Amino acid sequence: MAKVLTFNIIRFFVLVALQVFLFKNMGYYNLATPFPYILFVLLLPVGVPNFILYAFAFLTGITVDGFYDTLGVNAAACVALAWGRILFIRVTLQSDQHENYMTPALGTVPFRWFFLYVFVLTLFHHSVLFMLETFTFHQFQYTITRILLSCIFTVVIILLFSLLFYRKKQR
Repeated sequence: MAKVLTFNIIRFFVLVALQVFLFKNMGYYNLATPFPYILFVLLLPVGVPNFILYAFAFLTGITVDGFYDTLGVNAAACVALAWGRILFIRVTLQSDQHENYMTPALGTVPFRWFFLYVFVLTLFHHSVLFMLETFTFHQFQYTITRILLSCIFTVVIILLFSLLFYRKKQR
């Protein structure tokens, strides 16, 4: 358990630092902005209690908000992501199919399930994030375009990270 906790603390600092110092300055004409820091919430162990999951999600979001000057938008989107993660795992994984410290990563789950997991939850996170950011339906097509392009960009980066740290022997 101490190994899992240490690994997740390191993952938190690395992903938030990459988001703040590298991916904050990356984008395509304000249409596609990557947010791979959500990988921290996505890769927390399956058996983590809901209260701790929500606390970690809020901490991750509020840390990114501190650097982005966005007054809690990322924190709200990360807490919504944690809620969606709980629902997705409850619906798709059977309780006897996983252990409490299993991390939903490429080495432990099939690629199809992992891709669907990342895509659906990233789309949900980005929908909440950009709808809260704009908070209007005035330019709805522009907001939907930003959501979809940013989701695709983020999913590609998350899959590249996952393939980079893929361990075949876990499966």
